[in-house]
Amino acid sequence: MEFISEALENYCIKNSTHESELLQFINRETHAKVLMPRMLSGHLQGLFLQLISQMIKPKNVLEIGTYTGYSALCLCAGILPNGKLITIDKNEELQQRVQGYFDKSKFKTNIEYLIGNALEIIPTLNANFDLVFIDADKINNSLYFDLVIDKVVKGGFILADNVLWSGKVLDEKYDKDTKAIDEFNTKIALDTRIEKMILPLRDGITLMRKL
Repeated sequence: MEFISEALENYCIKNSTHESELLQFINRETHAKVLMPRMLSGHLQGLFLQLISQMIKPKNVLEIGTYTGYSALCLCAGILPNGKLITIDKNEELQQRVQGYFDKSKFKTNIEYLIGNALEIIPTLNANFDLVFIDADKINNSLYFDLVIDKVVKGGFILADNVLWSGKVLDEKYDKDTKAIDEFNTKIALDTRIEKMILPLRDGITLMRKL
């Protein structure tokens, strides 16, 4: 994930909007008490999600992959007062911790936190989304995209995380996750229903706008 030096990343962080106290707390707790803390969106990517949300001012947001809730709270930053963020994760072990973070936030009444298989849950959602963030198991990126594209409003946005996979998309020998990500990237590049751009932010994030 380290595409720029640590010193340069710290410079970017120093000269960007600071994390809220709650996000700082989630960041520290995740690194201290939760497995695979690298899965956390972190300061710069979280701020990017926050600013996108604030620009769009979405009514309905869908997040696929909650982890410890950091990105969900960032995505709520611009949500309308009567808006809703639905976030889906399969990890029951983190449910109590994450719900506790949500309950501490000013967005607790805007967040619907669902535990289960997103491939099964998404088809049951009766909503159109202004913003979707795909950040779950990479093998199913293409399936998640196929399930959400018709639920996204015209002019709405889809974000997909980890699309550069620590640079492994350039490797000659793929593992199954890298192969899935590369195939997803090619699929998105060829899809004429969306404008798209891969940003080399953290582990790579694709920004898509539905035409």
